[in-house]
Amino acid sequence: MYVDGYCERTAPGLWNEPLNALSNAAFLVAAAVLFVMLGRRSSRPPLSLWLPPALIALVGVCSWTFHMAATSPTAALDSLSILVFILVAMVVLVHWRWRVRWSRAWLAAPAFVVATVAINAALFTLAGERASLGGYLPALLALPAFGLAALRRPPAPAAPDWRAPARTLLLAGGVFTVSLTLRTVDAPLCDAVPVGTHFLWHCLNAVVLFLVALAILRSHGTQEQPAQPA
Repeated sequence: MYVDGYCERTAPGLWNEPLNALSNAAFLVAAAVLFVMLGRRSSRPPLSLWLPPALIALVGVCSWTFHMAATSPTAALDSLSILVFILVAMVVLVHWRWRVRWSRAWLAAPAFVVATVAINAALFTLAGERASLGGYLPALLALPAFGLAALRRPPAPAAPDWRAPARTLLLAGGVFTVSLTLRTVDAPLCDAVPVGTHFLWHCLNAVVLFLVALAILRSHGTQEQPAQPA
């Protein structure tokens, strides 16, 4: 039994969603650019900075697998890979931006999961499944929230461009708003746009994940005296 969740898919088969499948290359490109940026740093980056680009590549692979096979297991892998990226990126960002010790920074992950479940459950109860925007509304709210929080000067000493991570996160929030809109209108616009708009969600989401990872890299770079190594 295949999962027929997007406009482009009209039947079972490995290549029934060509644009949705091929557009996942955007995630691999984003990951590759980040790897190059890390490789060009004068000092050896800590392991924690390599995790976001690695997980971006994993998101691309899992999403490609889902849009090729369109089965329940591949759908689960697709969603799980995105969740893992969000949680890991959040913990790493909290550590490097606000110099929170790893023993406490990891608490951001379960806190986000609890908030996500509560928000989505409330929206589903009050307004139905569509109100939760596919479960991505908490992530949409988190980006500007973290961006605004990052506008607060981090613990001294900080480099002159310490606001760069905040600007990057706010930009990611703006791009994600457009991206999520394109994901949401995929089905309603199916008659007018037979190929759908989900492939554009992939392309812009790759930009969003790239910007989040870039904010983490910049958070590490703007700390003249970085927190404990990872």
